[in-house]
Amino acid sequence: MSGIWTIIAAAASFAVSGLLGMWLVPFLRKLHFGQTILEEGPKWHKGKQGTPTMGGFMFIISSIAVTVACVVIYHLTEIKNSIPPETTLQSAKVYGGLLMAAAFGAIGFLDDYVKVAKKRNLGLTPRQKLLLQFFVAIVYIVTMHLFGDDTKTWIPFVGMVDIGILYYPIVAILIVGIVNAVNLTDGIDGLDGSVTFFASLFMMLIAGYTTRTGLSVMSAALAGGCLGFLIWNFHPAKTFMGDTGSLYLGGYLCALLCGMDKEILLILAGAVYIIEMFSVILQVTYFKATHGKRLFKMSPIHHHFEMCGWGEVKIVIVFSLVEILFCAAALALVIFGGACC
Repeated sequence: MSGIWTIIAAAASFAVSGLLGMWLVPFLRKLHFGQTILEEGPKWHKGKQGTPTMGGFMFIISSIAVTVACVVIYHLTEIKNSIPPETTLQSAKVYGGLLMAAAFGAIGFLDDYVKVAKKRNLGLTPRQKLLLQFFVAIVYIVTMHLFGDDTKTWIPFVGMVDIGILYYPIVAILIVGIVNAVNLTDGIDGLDGSVTFFASLFMMLIAGYTTRTGLSVMSAALAGGCLGFLIWNFHPAKTFMGDTGSLYLGGYLCALLCGMDKEILLILAGAVYIIEMFSVILQVTYFKATHGKRLFKMSPIHHHFEMCGWGEVKIVIVFSLVEILFCAAALALVIFGGACC
């Protein structure tokens, strides 16, 4: 029965997200909410100047609305059929996760709005972003604790391990790190949406395998929402997701695996995002250490491949295949590593 709701969630979110674009893209264009392209970015990206940003509202609206609707109806069906419903904590992880993702999306919206208002590709300062992001992550972790969540996390081939008070700072740093890594991955048409589509499919499989119906529906809604968004974002993009969308995606993915107590899988399921983030860190570190030399032609690393002559579609396909491989490895860990519940 839960599998049916997962399929319904994916299909409904895809339809809502895709159809929203028919109204949202012209609306953003009418408001002149166009993207300002960085001066130091690839020169050929200047042709994208003015493309409507904040298109991430497509999958934000679809994933939240569809998840809530499907979970509520599913729970009512459980009650009607005298099936034991999910625990309060499991429900809190779904709704709390959606709220955390929405809060990160709100930070992104504030950042995008400042960029649009000032007509430059600089929004909030890095310090402002980090303070707001850590605040959201800490509120989420504390809220889950108040609903009865513990400090245990799953380790492959070991099981659930209680890491005590260290759980809180480690997870807070992990959440903020992944959120910013997802943000850095949003640099070419269709890349962030495609990688996240496959990441959310993986999480849907994990949630289903470990019988987390609410989180399975939540994952499916994100997958469908991303696919609907790609109708408008795949090259050549008619809209960009903006920080509004990318920060939301990062928070959403973290909520899914934190909700399943499998935070460690963010390292594999989020491998492409992490590679993008470390390419920036390595570039900056090497540049400073060598007084002006560059390790990559440009960072994040997807721009390096652009500078090497790769087309945007080729980069999206290759990065998506890499994401699928890492997700397959993570899935194998779950199946053979003893994560049956």
